[in-house]
Amino acid sequence: MMLKVVAICGCGMGSSVILRLNAEKAFKALGVEAKVEVSDITTGKGAAKEADLVIIGTELAYLIQGVDKPVIQLKNFVNKNEINEKLVAYCKSQNLI
Repeated sequence: MMLKVVAICGCGMGSSVILRLNAEKAFKALGVEAKVEVSDITTGKGAAKEADLVIIGTELAYLIQGVDKPVIQLKNFVNKNEINEKLVAYCKSQNLI
């Protein structure tokens, strides 16, 4: 099963791209097939409806309230330990690992 993930940041260009790269590395290390797409906050809510998982910074998370998908909130998009810990917890909760 290919997991569909959307990484959302304010503009969809900078930090979400970094997050996508870090998330892809984490999923690969876990042996989980995942396609991580990037989005800005304006189109992110729509993209989230098509995704299995949403990854977003804590400062923007309030903007996607009401999205009926699992959401991982990150304090720091470049903190690989935080990303890995939260993705491991998510994958375990979904019986993916």
